[in-house]
Amino acid sequence: MIETKTFVIETRAGTDVVDITSKMSEILAKSKIDSGIACIFVPGSTASISTLEYEQNLVKDIKRALEKIAPEKGEYEHHKTWGDDNGSAHVRACLLKPGLSVPFENRKLMLGTWQQLALLDFDTRDRKREIIVQIIGD
Repeated sequence: MIETKTFVIETRAGTDVVDITSKMSEILAKSKIDSGIACIFVPGSTASISTLEYEQNLVKDIKRALEKIAPEKGEYEHHKTWGDDNGSAHVRACLLKPGLSVPFENRKLMLGTWQQLALLDFDTRDRKREIIVQIIGD
């Protein structure tokens, strides 16, 4: 059996990291599927879905590391193509990927003790991000 659900998260410009674990848990709790895999996906090329320990200092560390890898104010050929300023957002999203699969059992995510699900939005403007969830299982 497969169920598809969506929800929207509003994000702020820059690298915004949003904990979506409780929303995912709510979706699974209401599902008709007891056990399986939840595939979580963000459409677009400037955001990612990942896992992390959602703790404010770690979020700062992640932002700092990404700034070293793909600086927001860096020079990007992409800026020449469309005249925009989000080349770093595209690079960051490409490295971290738009989706993730997480097993669940008894309608509960099988995450580690300190592991949460997060939407990471790297774009240079505020956004409303649709998250697509496909729940696959029995």
